[in-house]
Amino acid sequence: MNTQKPLYALTGVLILAGVLSGCATYGPADAKITANVQAQLDQHPELGPISVRTQNNVVYLNGMVSTGFQRNIAESVADQADDGAKVQNLVSITK
Repeated sequence: MNTQKPLYALTGVLILAGVLSGCATYGPADAKITANVQAQLDQHPELGPISVRTQNNVVYLNGMVSTGFQRNIAESVADQADDGAKVQNLVSITK
């Protein structure tokens, strides 16, 4: 009787379950922060599309802008949109 195949399948399922349980979860507070920051950034169309993600009260900004000044504006807007969240500005400047 070949019991290795079911054992391999079970091992794969257990590993997958362990990996998925370690994935980031976003709570209602993070969703609210993301919505607030995105709404404020939407008021600045000159910045172009900037994506916002919040995890554990840290706001991550991603996107591309033309100047360092625009990058700083994006960070400032995000910082002012929610006083309690830390902002990680990952926005790149196009060359």
